[in-house]
Amino acid sequence: MTTISADAATGGQGAVLLLDRTRSVVDPQLRSTVESLPESIRRIAMYHFGWEHADGTPAEGAGGKAIRPALVLAATRAFGADPAPAVKAAAAVELAHNFTLLHDDIVDEDPTRRHRATAWTVFGIPDALMAGDAMSALALRLLAEDPHPASTAAAARLAACVIELCAGQQADCAFERRGPREVGLDEVVAMATAKTGALLGCACAVGALYAGAGEEEVAAMDAFGREAGLAFQLIDDLIGIWGDPGRTGKPAGADLVARKKSLPVVAALVSGTPAGEELAELYARPVLDAAAVRAAADAIERAGARDWAQAQAAERMARAVEQLSRAVPDLAAAGDLLALAEFVTRRNR
Repeated sequence: MTTISADAATGGQGAVLLLDRTRSVVDPQLRSTVESLPESIRRIAMYHFGWEHADGTPAEGAGGKAIRPALVLAATRAFGADPAPAVKAAAAVELAHNFTLLHDDIVDEDPTRRHRATAWTVFGIPDALMAGDAMSALALRLLAEDPHPASTAAAARLAACVIELCAGQQADCAFERRGPREVGLDEVVAMATAKTGALLGCACAVGALYAGAGEEEVAAMDAFGREAGLAFQLIDDLIGIWGDPGRTGKPAGADLVARKKSLPVVAALVSGTPAGEELAELYARPVLDAAAVRAAADAIERAGARDWAQAQAAERMARAVEQLSRAVPDLAAAGDLLALAEFVTRRNR
């Protein structure tokens, strides 16, 4: 089995190497697990991961960044344990993540993911939904069949996390039905914590469980992941507005076209500034054309929300490090976790 060295995770390039090495150990488990699905569902899952084209012929897709499984293994290592026994748990967390992606793409009507057409646009909504449901069940089955003594606690934690994720997604959808002045910043922060932070926290907590960490350490690792997850979402929301389509695989301003009430959008809407009022008027329109999307992005920036989101991401990362130090007082042992957290909050916009 390939070794994932803690020394590799120093700086942004080190994090990239760490993610590559994580994929090298987790992808075989992930792929063999997906291949156990019934053929009609398997072909959708294989397409979603980028391993096959729609016609079933092999493809060269990487299957995602592997941030969450990397967190599982890095958390295990931070407590001085061998990460190899946690590979199945890492694959389970990645399956749960991809279940959410399949469903999110349908809910958000996203046409592309990872620079290719989303599964629902290729296979239809019902089949994509069923594939997502199957992935969620597959994640729990993988843990249920794992003889590791921490697998039962990990399965319970992952199941609770999925419920929280669903609640966060439901809140996100509910916000879209409310007027531009009817969503508070505290509400959207809670939604983002549930929708994004919960799974990163779960990944870190599962890794700690597989290392035999105590209850307080597991809770602190969960809190670390949640804070880092919120920082991740803040940056992701900025990318959803100003991201380069060549890097994101999605159209420019995709979140604005969908009139998503993301963190920077709501920060602008509640800013009490003229620019915030301009944004509210734009969001009240039934459709935003290209000119309106550019105007909305400009209004968000003039309202100070772009700077706010960047500052909040930095603050959340500081909180994350504080939580991590409670679990692992010698932060040198948690170098991989810190490198990953730094990586996800400094992605190219």
